[in-house]
Amino acid sequence: MPTEPALNGTGNKLCVLIVDDHDVVHWGFRLLFSQQSWVTRCLSARSAEEALGHTKRFEPHVALVDLFEGEESGAEICERLRAQKPAPKVLLISGAGRISKSAARAAGASGFVSKDWSSTEIVRAVRLVGLGKTVFPPQTDRPAFELTDREREVLDLIASGATNREIAGSLYLSPNTVKEHTSGLFRKLEVRNRTEAVQRAQRLGLLA
Repeated sequence: MPTEPALNGTGNKLCVLIVDDHDVVHWGFRLLFSQQSWVTRCLSARSAEEALGHTKRFEPHVALVDLFEGEESGAEICERLRAQKPAPKVLLISGAGRISKSAARAAGASGFVSKDWSSTEIVRAVRLVGLGKTVFPPQTDRPAFELTDREREVLDLIASGATNREIAGSLYLSPNTVKEHTSGLFRKLEVRNRTEAVQRAQRLGLLA
């Protein structure tokens, strides 16, 4: 877990932006960060557009962005935030999924943390990122869930544009069996359709 560096003489006061679509998460994080002497302001955004608006207006130093944020992935929101001038440092967070270190870095993120971490660990991670450090635990190089070999085969074929009937023919399975594997993929990836599945799998480093 991250270690906490000493502050310099300026105090390193930080403005923190929380980007998540759950009210309970906003309430919890705002309460948590309001108790930190080095946090000058804690902002809340429930969408990418709201996050961009806050970034332009308040210029937060660190954005804590949920990996699965409604219609848009946290990695995509990260890219949009990092394109702002000045750009906040971004720390991705999730309770259900993971993103590979390479994919997170490609999106411009400075780290990834799990909602399973203690409040102290999350606070330290945000502070580290605000001080220009990175937080990439070893486990972020693989997803929290495991796909079966068959699910990976189905995912690869979905990414190639194959229909369920074509997948069934390629893998010598019945269409109903393919549908079951596809439903399992959607559930694990927390998506609603094929396009979202491919996009999220790419973000998580599940596709070449």
